[in-house]
Amino acid sequence: MKKLALLCLFVLGIGFALFNFKGLAQQGEFNSIILDFKEEVPIARVSEEIQGLSTKYNRQPELNSIFSIDDRIYIIEGDKKTLKELRRSPLSKDTEYIEANYLYKALEVPNDPDYAKQWNFRNINIEQAWDETKGEGVTVAVIDTGVSKVPDLKLTKFVSGYDFVNDKDDASDDNGHGTHVAGTIAQSTNNGYGVAGIAYEASIMPLKVLSGGGGGTIADIAESIKFAADNGADVINMSLGGGGASSMMEEAIKYAHSKGVVIVAAAGNEGRNSSSYPARYPDVISVSATDAAGEKAPYSNFGAGVDLAAPGGSEAGKIIQNTVDPSTGESVFVGFQGTSMAAPHVAGVAALIRAAGVEEPTEVLDVLKQSSRKVQEDHLNHFGAGHLDAAAAVKLALKGKLTFNDFFRWLRKSGYLNLGFWLDGGAVALLPKLGMVIGSYLLAWFLRNYLPFTLGLNSGLIFGSSGLFFLQGLYIFDLPQWPMRLFGSSLPELGNVVLGSPNLNPIFASVLIPFVLIALLLAHPSLKWFAIGSSIGVSACLAISAVVDPSLWLLGDGAIARTYLIVNAFLCLGLAYLASLKEQRA
Repeated sequence: MKKLALLCLFVLGIGFALFNFKGLAQQGEFNSIILDFKEEVPIARVSEEIQGLSTKYNRQPELNSIFSIDDRIYIIEGDKKTLKELRRSPLSKDTEYIEANYLYKALEVPNDPDYAKQWNFRNINIEQAWDETKGEGVTVAVIDTGVSKVPDLKLTKFVSGYDFVNDKDDASDDNGHGTHVAGTIAQSTNNGYGVAGIAYEASIMPLKVLSGGGGGTIADIAESIKFAADNGADVINMSLGGGGASSMMEEAIKYAHSKGVVIVAAAGNEGRNSSSYPARYPDVISVSATDAAGEKAPYSNFGAGVDLAAPGGSEAGKIIQNTVDPSTGESVFVGFQGTSMAAPHVAGVAALIRAAGVEEPTEVLDVLKQSSRKVQEDHLNHFGAGHLDAAAAVKLALKGKLTFNDFFRWLRKSGYLNLGFWLDGGAVALLPKLGMVIGSYLLAWFLRNYLPFTLGLNSGLIFGSSGLFFLQGLYIFDLPQWPMRLFGSSLPELGNVVLGSPNLNPIFASVLIPFVLIALLLAHPSLKWFAIGSSIGVSACLAISAVVDPSLWLLGDGAIARTYLIVNAFLCLGLAYLASLKEQRA
């Protein structure tokens, strides 16, 4: 019996240590607490309790807003200690819940200091699209004046390109136009410098076809299109154009399209009622330009051939990116306007769509069109299918797919990625649960002379002490939660599932059920060890609960409940000891 008493003291010591362990992380930051009073509680009683809280804490609980009156949502200043006190107070009986009023922050807003100036990105709802993808794994060919690696492209990934004007590998920019376009597509983002890019985890393939003066030939452009298709480009952007159809150009476009490349081009800046070439070709996505107000930009072509509209800027608000000053070669942040600036918005979003798993060019175009914000009165086809919407496009591209981001977001929002959620009592209190499991095995180990470590004994130790507790925190949309709570509960917690209460049921949290199990199964050659293991597990569970959270239905959480749990913990352990002795004598 001396050994038995020492074992019980050891288990209680584990519980005490766990109770005083403060955790490794915080679940979240808060400085106030939410009180949601039940609707059936008389308003006079609510007022009385609010006054009592004000007196006790010297802080006046306030309605959260005018919309909180019917729901009876009150906010009171407080920390973790106050939260724990309120949850254990009689107030909990009159409230739906008492919980931390956590502080949330906006997500996916880049830290680039001049991002606030990029009205065009907010115009296309880019921040919501970034929640899903940033374009990783996609290559965008920029067929333009070349691309120079200015400071705000330093972290952007590049693949090998070519200078078709000068026939050399180095496709640096001596004009500034191509670098500006590349910045809209994939400017280095979240680098604490400059501005942001749409698909900033995509790779840029620089292809120089226009000279420092801004002009280039169809032959060079057509060859660059084939080069891009043969060297792994997923998207091509051409912020260039002119008059007249070309068989060579059309052939190159068909070739690239047949190889799965999405081709985007600017509709043109002549203000006429048709797209210029190459945007006019059937396999090219033609982009017209809008200003900051969402109206057609004064210079933008419209009408025949226009597929989509995107921000191109105007004198009232230009598109700002990092590029080179052609006169000095120095890096500058400058605002441009034109359909040349609108096209890379669509190319960037096309890269996001490709990264989301939609690869066929026609399917990418369908996603872009179906997700666009429609313009009802557009008789002259200023906007094609409508205004570009990055968030809606990515959402449509992911429709019906369960992505890693979906799963990761569910984990993050549920709190499962935060150790504090588990250590400080989120879905389950991890440390007490581990203590119960460890405690049950330590008790079994000390009784090892009487116990064979069989599958039945091990199952009983788990069932009696903790159950499959990690299941309690799982949530599967549209399915009932009770099976998770049932299989995630230990034997003493089964009463919680029955009553739907967070407090232990005195019948289940006692020696009664282990006694019944041992009485029924002791004669069975293998199930008897499950019954003995369950009794040991319940002993560990009750002992640690007595220290950590002695909350019992009808008995409260004070000295009476604590004594009840400790006494029953001893009785369960003694019962298991006597049953195992009987087996040894047999």
